[in-house]
Amino acid sequence: MSPADRVAAAAQAAVGVPFRLQGRDPESGLDCVGVVALSLAAGGHEGPVPAGYGLRCGDAARYRSCWAGLADADGSRPGDVLLCLAGPRQLHLAVRTPAGVVHADAGLRRVVERPGALPWPVLMAWRIGES
Repeated sequence: MSPADRVAAAAQAAVGVPFRLQGRDPESGLDCVGVVALSLAAGGHEGPVPAGYGLRCGDAARYRSCWAGLADADGSRPGDVLLCLAGPRQLHLAVRTPAGVVHADAGLRRVVERPGALPWPVLMAWRIGES
């Protein structure tokens, strides 16, 4: 299994975990950053994880600097990390899967897999190395 496949599989394994802002542990809950951090770790990526942010941070550069070492991507492959604009100044992360994307849905209060196309524009996307 490639690192990208492990990222996608870890994201799918998190489906159903409760939503919790700033959550980093599946036992107590995850937010979108937590889902991505958990998934990237499963793929072998070691790096800093954003912290101390609010629901409306709007600072895309902050996320880019956190995942140095990941390759820029078009967001089309399973395992790609997507940074989306979910609302005014509201950035949201998701992980591409074969079926769609996995993300932490604050409204549904849990991590979900959303099939098909995203309802938000993708601002940036990254891919873990295929080492």
